[in-house]
Amino acid sequence: MKTKGALLWEPGTNSGWSVEEIELDAPREREVLVRLAATGICHSDDHVDTGDIPLDWAPLIGGHEGAGVIEQVGPGVTDLEVGDHVVFSFLPACGKCIPCVAGEQNLCDLGAGVLGGTTLDGSHRIHARGKGVGAMCFLGTFSPYVVAPIDSAIKIDKAIPLDKAALVGCGVPTGWGSAVYAAETRIGDTVVVFGVGGVGMNAVQGAKFAGATQIVAVDPVAFKREKAIEFGATHTAADADEAMALVDSITNGRLADRAVITVGVGEGKLIQGMQAVVRKGGVIVCTSAAPALQTEISLDLLSLTMSGKRFQGALFGSCAPRNDIPMLLDLYMRGSLKLDELVTTRYALEDINQAVADLREGKNIRGLIVYDN
Repeated sequence: MKTKGALLWEPGTNSGWSVEEIELDAPREREVLVRLAATGICHSDDHVDTGDIPLDWAPLIGGHEGAGVIEQVGPGVTDLEVGDHVVFSFLPACGKCIPCVAGEQNLCDLGAGVLGGTTLDGSHRIHARGKGVGAMCFLGTFSPYVVAPIDSAIKIDKAIPLDKAALVGCGVPTGWGSAVYAAETRIGDTVVVFGVGGVGMNAVQGAKFAGATQIVAVDPVAFKREKAIEFGATHTAADADEAMALVDSITNGRLADRAVITVGVGEGKLIQGMQAVVRKGGVIVCTSAAPALQTEISLDLLSLTMSGKRFQGALFGSCAPRNDIPMLLDLYMRGSLKLDELVTTRYALEDINQAVADLREGKNIRGLIVYDN
């Protein structure tokens, strides 16, 4: 079928997205064709344009946060059918590899290929200008129609609004899980979240859900600090220095129990100041995507050792897509998770470059591309 999509022809050059006609193949073995309702604008797609996530292949169709309705199923699909509503997980979960059966679906072996430029079988389902097009995270949700592996599709209740459901494919579980699972926030904790955009705002929600009594949202953008209060933050700060003084004051010098780093670009020079707000024996979780070629960070290793702090990374917030995506949507439907409030601005696909510009300027918590199919 012919449809449209937003493509990068020169990743890493800040050339922006080109919205143009694409041709989409029918689904093959263990794949589905989905008509999307919406897709979120995530910083990870922009990292490909800026080169923070380098690719040695092109072109690419972006987007990895979407939800919609299945229109066609390929051979070998038994658990999904036409008409089912699904959310795409940006990381596939096969349920069969060692990480999956060990309870680490976010580390599924299939995830190693999400930036490989082809589908799971090494071919392309998308074509433009006579070339095969690689899809971001096997998905490519910057198009109203997507052919994707069933390993990435999570069936959801049809009562859930699809535009809100799109948000739980990446940003919501990544932030929420970073506070709940990776940081292991406990009742009564003081938690500091550095960067409260589309991921960090959900770390605030996760920390509140886990029982933290003091949650400090740190962001240079005043609008985001104000919104963070609505999502559960008890205090705000503009930068790490201000956060340090604030945390020292509100904990009587004990400092924070947990810190979650969800800034837009994880620059190594920021780490020392961010980890300093955490007490001895505390936990620092780094969720931010960082420039791939960055190999140095500012971190006092002696103090890290002598204080017994734990510094760790978190992929997808250490969530299990097949369990946590439905669970988070259930919390939303019960009024215990804010999704509507995450969406700052809605865009048409043709306005994607404006959406990305707004993301870079800190104008949105989450921008949402809405499709009118």
